[in-house]
Amino acid sequence: MSNVTVIGAQWGDEGKGKIVDWLASRAEIVVRFQGGHNAGHTLVVGNQTYKLSLLPSGLVRGKMGIIGNGVVVDPEALLGEIDRVRAQGLPVGPDTLRIAENATLILPVHGALDRAREIARGDRKIGTTGRGIGPAYEDKVARRAIRLCDLAEPETLDWKLDEILLHHNTLLAGLGAETFAKDQLLAYLLELAPRLLPYVEPVWERLDEARRAGTRVLFEGAQAVMLDVDHGTYPFVTSSNTVAANAATGSGVGPGAVGFVLGIAKAYATRVGAGPFPSELFDETGQLLGQRGHEFGTVTGRPRRCGWFDAVLVRRAVRVGGITGLALTKLDVLDGFAEIRVCTGYRLDGQEVRHLPAAPAAQSRVEPIYETIEGWQGSTRGARTWGELPAAAIKYVRRIEELVEAPVTLLSTSPERDDTILMRDPFEG
Repeated sequence: MSNVTVIGAQWGDEGKGKIVDWLASRAEIVVRFQGGHNAGHTLVVGNQTYKLSLLPSGLVRGKMGIIGNGVVVDPEALLGEIDRVRAQGLPVGPDTLRIAENATLILPVHGALDRAREIARGDRKIGTTGRGIGPAYEDKVARRAIRLCDLAEPETLDWKLDEILLHHNTLLAGLGAETFAKDQLLAYLLELAPRLLPYVEPVWERLDEARRAGTRVLFEGAQAVMLDVDHGTYPFVTSSNTVAANAATGSGVGPGAVGFVLGIAKAYATRVGAGPFPSELFDETGQLLGQRGHEFGTVTGRPRRCGWFDAVLVRRAVRVGGITGLALTKLDVLDGFAEIRVCTGYRLDGQEVRHLPAAPAAQSRVEPIYETIEGWQGSTRGARTWGELPAAAIKYVRRIEELVEAPVTLLSTSPERDDTILMRDPFEG
C-alpha cells in the first residue's frame, strides 16, 4: 500500500477539502506539512460543516492528526479552532492530535508586521492575509524563531524575545506602527504553554514507526503549486514550498514516503488576491463561473477571480509538483455552456511561448492562447460513473489529460463526498 500526498495544482481553493476528506477515511494518519492558518478546508460530514485552517482534515473521520514542523502555528488560532470543533461534537485532544516540537510559532508581532508592510506597499500589495505567516517563516530562516519546544523553557523564551523584538520593533517603528513589549509577549506565551505542550512530540518518530508498520499516511498540503515560494507566480505567492517534495521536509520523513501525489485542479480556474492570472475573465462568463461555483475564500471570504482552465500552468504544476494523477473538481459548474475554452499557450510580445515567464513584468504582458471545446447541455452534477456523463464532458476531461500530460484519476461532480468518479485508487500506488 502506498502513502498519498495531496497538493493543489493551481492557486489554491481547488476543492481539496472534499478530496482530502474522502481519502482521510481510508488512511490511519493525516499530516499537515506546510502553511499556516491562511489556508482553509471546508468539510461537510452529515449535518455538520467544519471549516479547518490548521487542524488536519482526518480528525473529522476519527483519524490521528499531525501538524508537521513545516507548518507555522498561531497558538491562539489553533486553540480557537480546537474549541470550535469540540463545540460541534468533534473530540480533539492529545490522543488524536500531535504537533511537531520543532514547529515555528506565529506571534502577535508577526501579524502586526505583516499588516503594516502590506499597507506600506500601497498599489503594490501582494494580497497577504495579514496573519503573520510570512514574517514567521522569515524568523525561522533567520534562526530567531520561537518554536513549540521553547514553551517548556522560560529562559529560552526570554532571550529569544529579545532578539525577535530587536528586529521587529525596529521595523514596526519605521512603518509608523505600534511596537510590542517583551513582558507582554512573555506572559502571553507562558499562559498558553500549559494548553499547547500536551500536544507536542517529535512527530518524526511516530511517522517512522508508521512507515515500518506499513500504516497508511495521508500528507495534506495547503495552498497550491502556483503559490509555491520558488515555483509560483512570485512575489504573489505564499511563504512556503507547496510542492510534494516538501511533504517530506515539512513532516520529518524521507522523500520516498510521500507516495502517490494527487494534484487537485478545478475544471476552470480561480485565484484570490493579487497576481498574474492569464486566463482571467472580466465579463459575464467570469461572473457566472463565480456564482455557480460559490467562489469565496474559506478563510478570508474574499471573492475569487475566475477564468478558463489554464493547461499551461497545470502542466507546469504536474512537472515541478511531482503530480502522479489529477483530481478534477467542480466539473458540474461548466454544465450548460455551449462552448468552453482552455488556455493552451501564451503570446508574449508577439511571440508564442509554452510556459509562464518568471519575471513579473513579462508575466503581466502575456496573452492567453485559447482552444475552444464543445460544451454540453446535460448535467454532470452528482455523476458517480463515466456512463452518467455527457459525451462532450468526457471529451473535455480527456483533452485536459492530453494538455497537462497527466491522467485524471479522480473526478468530482458535486460538493457531496460520494459524488466522485474514481479511475485509480491513489492508495494502491
